[in-house]
Amino acid sequence: MILLQEVIRKREMLATLVARNLKIRYQSSALGFLWTLLNPLFMMLIYWLFIRLMKFPMDPWSLLTGVLAWQFLTMCCGDAINAVAGHPNLVKKVYFPRIILPLATVLANLVNYLLSLVVLFALTLLAGKFAWGPALAALPLVILVQLLFCLGLALIISCSSVYFRDTEHIVAVLLMAWFFMTPVIYSLDYISAKAPFPWLLAFYKLNPMVGLITLYRRIIMNGPSPGWLAAAASVIVPFLILGAGLRIFTRYEPDFADEL
Repeated sequence: MILLQEVIRKREMLATLVARNLKIRYQSSALGFLWTLLNPLFMMLIYWLFIRLMKFPMDPWSLLTGVLAWQFLTMCCGDAINAVAGHPNLVKKVYFPRIILPLATVLANLVNYLLSLVVLFALTLLAGKFAWGPALAALPLVILVQLLFCLGLALIISCSSVYFRDTEHIVAVLLMAWFFMTPVIYSLDYISAKAPFPWLLAFYKLNPMVGLITLYRRIIMNGPSPGWLAAAASVIVPFLILGAGLRIFTRYEPDFADEL
């Protein structure tokens, strides 16, 4: 609670850092913020060609939904690597809650994600795939859960990168493995039909991104339900990760200035 109060007191600094992160991402770029909209479309096209070759039963709208949610996660993890380690002068010379640094990167990526969702909504509306209904009321909650999950991961990664410079390479490898264990370019139903053992499928569903991406598809395009296990894991695991991230970050935060 004390940490939250400190962050609220420094909200102007937080807003400045979020705006700066957004500007830096597209600095010197000819298309600027348009890349927020173009990147997911290019990624969807690449993955669409791939799944056509692999003959995965996946429509482009479900694919784009998965790509956007996954991109939000990977951008938060990638930016978290330098969230603290990339600002040694700021950490050494200015007092402020250090959690503002990873929080600013996650919030900047949330802005990108919300803008890209606007594109997804427009495309699904034009294609007649958008699911109007009361389930849409749950969409902000799903986004909030993923935001907290990304913040928990960002806290752990940003803290680790201060002490271990190999964190960047380890995160890249883990994200690549995690991608193939998440239903981004295939559906949960597809992997459920292919799973050789029930216990292996249950273990797979403990991945919180399985439930989150399937919930996005369920809400936006009336896709299949994730089931109780994946849905529960998509809520419980993010809060556990956030709790662990807060504990680790606040434990090592006082020593950041000495390590940088």
